[in-house]
Amino acid sequence: MKNNMSLLDTLKWRYATKKFDPAKKVDQKLVDQIVEAAWLAPTSSGLQPFKVIEITNQELKEKIVPIAMDQHQVADSSHLLVFAAWDNYTEDRIDTIYQHTTTDREQAPDRYKGYVDRLKKTYLKRAESENFAHTARQAYIAFGFSIAMAAELKVDTTPMEGFDNAALDSLLHLEELGLKSVLMLPLGYRDEANDWLVNLKKVRHPKKDFLIEIK
Repeated sequence: MKNNMSLLDTLKWRYATKKFDPAKKVDQKLVDQIVEAAWLAPTSSGLQPFKVIEITNQELKEKIVPIAMDQHQVADSSHLLVFAAWDNYTEDRIDTIYQHTTTDREQAPDRYKGYVDRLKKTYLKRAESENFAHTARQAYIAFGFSIAMAAELKVDTTPMEGFDNAALDSLLHLEELGLKSVLMLPLGYRDEANDWLVNLKKVRHPKKDFLIEIK
């Protein structure tokens, strides 16, 4: 069914769902679109320094609940997306994405050599913590794209930062993949009868205080 709502309408419709109906599952085709929105998100220098982990295993979701401060949306969700960023920039990681770039664009392998060398000169001398802070910010951009896409598809979400990152990394063996968890996004459908937030007005700072105009 075609959705005639505008993006602003869908953003007004969405909220941080507090109670999912665990009996209602999201069609995989919709989840694929939500993940693709993250895949298409812009990233600094096109490096795409993060991955999305899609979890449907119920036992695993239940193990994550205590890691996520007992937020039961994790277990009740249809799908759980974990956004995990590179723990650091490396020469191989930078080279790999630019190999994909030149191959997909049918360009010479050294087409971006000068630019890639400048990236390496900048990133490879920085502290791992500084580089991870940068990769994590890229994951946040993609996270926002996924939330907006989900709203377009009328799929409910609960953006989550409130969890023990180290514990989740250990459970999912992310260190072995050179990744660190940044954010989680449970997907599902709201339980309107039992969600205390569903009918409350969306509140933000007044626009006159939010926007600073410089003319």
